[in-house]
Amino acid sequence: MANQKKVAIIGAGVMGEALIAALVLAGVAPAMIAIVEKRRERVAELTARYGVTSQPLDEAVSTNDVILLVVKPQDLQALLQEIAPTINKSALLLSFAAGKRIDFIAGHLGTGNPIVRIMPNTPTLIGLGAAGYSCGAGVSADQRNFVSSLLSAAGKAIEIDESLQSAVTATSGSGPAYFFAFVEAMIDGAVALGLNREDATTLTIQTITGSAALLERSGDSPTTLREKVTSPNGTTAAALASFSESHLAEIVSRAMKAAHDRADELA
Repeated sequence: MANQKKVAIIGAGVMGEALIAALVLAGVAPAMIAIVEKRRERVAELTARYGVTSQPLDEAVSTNDVILLVVKPQDLQALLQEIAPTINKSALLLSFAAGKRIDFIAGHLGTGNPIVRIMPNTPTLIGLGAAGYSCGAGVSADQRNFVSSLLSAAGKAIEIDESLQSAVTATSGSGPAYFFAFVEAMIDGAVALGLNREDATTLTIQTITGSAALLERSGDSPTTLREKVTSPNGTTAAALASFSESHLAEIVSRAMKAAHDRADELA
């Protein structure tokens, strides 16, 4: 990023650290990044590892151009009320608090700051995340570009209307857990067929990893790749028929709808 911005990250847990790494990859100089974190040992760890600085909360929100709110949803309201008197009113706020709407943030802050709501997922921690972000009123083109560059450095990102945030939550936000649950079931299934758990885990994880890479690199659709590996009356066809008989597509759809509806309730 040629136009360097000073960035504060409030909350330096695992996701906060992933965002530090993404900012650096996006071209923000470590000296331009400040963290706000109560745990002294965590501050020492991150400042040593990345070369970032540490600031008290009031200084961080009053002197930086971009403020990342990486806190739990239940802690957001109190934080907003605490920072409202001293915040830089032109600073861009990026909220990573799941389920909290832009109007909730704006209403409790009351300062007119531009706000972006972001739904990341856990693969962000290794630079392979998927995020949906929504921009509130007053977010400039330059600020949009900053958000896009930041999130793209941590994986892939799409800008969406805020009304679709619950759909993003049900797709990519909660999606890793669906994937892990399926992997658990495959490993258990392999053990039931006689493999030891270590071998079952190795084969399952490599199969999933390789299949995901093939899907991304081949340019083929999931349907095409599934058809290519499915011989008529073969073993794969038998397994897929069992999935169909158990209504796998409907199970997935219902699960995603449940996640979507719960996200709406929490918003």
